[in-house]
Amino acid sequence: MRIIRGKNKGKKIYLPVDKNTRPLRDLVKESIFNLIEHSNQFDISITNSIVLDLFSGTGSFGLECHSRGAKFITFVENYIRVLGILKKNITNMNALTCSEIIEKNCFELMNEKKKFSKTFDIIFLDPPYKYRNINILINQIFEQKILNKNGIILIHRHKKDDIDITSKLKILDTRKYGISKIIIGN
Repeated sequence: MRIIRGKNKGKKIYLPVDKNTRPLRDLVKESIFNLIEHSNQFDISITNSIVLDLFSGTGSFGLECHSRGAKFITFVENYIRVLGILKKNITNMNALTCSEIIEKNCFELMNEKKKFSKTFDIIFLDPPYKYRNINILINQIFEQKILNKNGIILIHRHKKDDIDITSKLKILDTRKYGISKIIIGN
C-alpha cells in the first residue's frame, strides 16, 4: 500500500503482519478521494481540513488526507499490535507536527465528556466489520457536536452489511467497491 496523491505520493504505508487489521485498499481509497474532490454533493475540501480517523489502524486514510493538504489529523486506535505501525507511518510521512494519536477504544472515548479540542471537517469511521453498533458512534458524533456544519462522515463497511444507519445521519451517497461499501453523510 502506498500514498496515492499529494506531497507523499508513492510513499509506502507499512502494514502489520497481524491479519486482524484490515487496511483500506488503494482502489477504495482512491475512489473515496475522487468522490470527495470531484462531487458537487459535498461542500468540503481536503486542503486545510481537520480530520478524525476513528479505528485508524495503519493510518492509511488520515495519512492520505495529510498528503493532500489536510491541516490536522486525529488518529484514534487502541489495538496494541498496530499502534507501532501507525506511529512509524506517521513519522515516515512527516506528519508528527500536524497529527495526534489517541490510544483509546473509540466507544470509550466517545463516552467521555471533553475528548476533543477541535471540531472536524471529515470523520472517517472504519470499525471492524463484526462491529454492529456503529450507530452509537454516529449518534455520539452528533450529540457531542464534533462535526463541522458542512463536514462529512465516511463509513467503511462490508458490501453485505445490512445495518440501518441512524436517521441522524443524512446519507448523501453510498458506493460499493469490491467487498467494501462506503456510506457518506452529514
